[in-house]
Amino acid sequence: MNDRPNQGQDKRLTAAVEAIKKLKARVAELETERSQAIAVLGLGCRFPGRADSPAAFWSLLSQGRDGITQVPADRWDVDAWYDPDPAAPGKTHSRWGGFLEQVDQFDSQFFGLSPKEADNLDPQQRIFLECCWAALEDGGQAAELGEGNRVGVYAGISTADYSRLGLWSGDLCDINAYSYTGSSANALAGRVSYLLGLEGPALSVDTACSSSLVSVHLACQALRNGECELALAGGANVMLTPEMSVFFSKVGAITGERVCRVFDAQAQGYLRGEGAGVVVLKRLSEALADGDRVRAVIAGSAVNQDGASNGFTAPNGPAQRRVIEQALLRSGLRAELVDY
Repeated sequence: MNDRPNQGQDKRLTAAVEAIKKLKARVAELETERSQAIAVLGLGCRFPGRADSPAAFWSLLSQGRDGITQVPADRWDVDAWYDPDPAAPGKTHSRWGGFLEQVDQFDSQFFGLSPKEADNLDPQQRIFLECCWAALEDGGQAAELGEGNRVGVYAGISTADYSRLGLWSGDLCDINAYSYTGSSANALAGRVSYLLGLEGPALSVDTACSSSLVSVHLACQALRNGECELALAGGANVMLTPEMSVFFSKVGAITGERVCRVFDAQAQGYLRGEGAGVVVLKRLSEALADGDRVRAVIAGSAVNQDGASNGFTAPNGPAQRRVIEQALLRSGLRAELVDY
């Protein structure tokens, strides 16, 4: 009779051990999913220097060329806005930048847009849309966009020059049914989802200079969390008016020279540039299982904020070191393995 309680206790212990094993296995599974590597399947880009494809961009880089020119005449009158004195009111001390060619050109028929709607479309939306389609084709995913798909769009955008020329120009007679959706930042991601029939999350992201990188981070997190099965991530920037160049001149961010002396004691600032870049992302395990071509792998990423520094626009070295450490921890990589 004394054996019966022991047998019951043994059964309960055995059941408890089995339950713990299952829970541990589930925790390990969730940890693996949360830290799963992300595959880069496709690329689409349009950058200054006629770098209108990944191959053309690589050619520009490998040849040591750049896309820097004086401000084109079809953007603004550089002579009227230029003054070598950075403190000159209403002027910029830079005549240079990285500019795209033919930002007014767009194949509206390919995307099923009427000429009037296309005319009201911010070039940032046009170029980003074109790069998204090019990236999907490059990654062999363009034919996979059927009804009920879970493809997300994460789009970085930080300037609104086109809306100042149209919607907010002060001429109310210029406002039409396409003015807001054609120039608002929130429409950058939504436009792609709408025209390509993508039914995953669609987010326009503005974190200033880091907008595109944060978009990629958010896309990776969404893939790991199962919010989408494929993601387009990147950003676009087109400079149509001189106001932001005046601002960056006043804040001391840009240089008056044609070159940026990065990491050099003679560095005076950067030069503004424009373009668009998009990557197609997928969980690595699924990409390998599906036989996709994998161009690169994102092992880990992280996001933080500089917090208190010696100025609102100034970087904070210790905070940036911490975010790099966090990304390395998530990726499982050692710092000495990371290079440019």
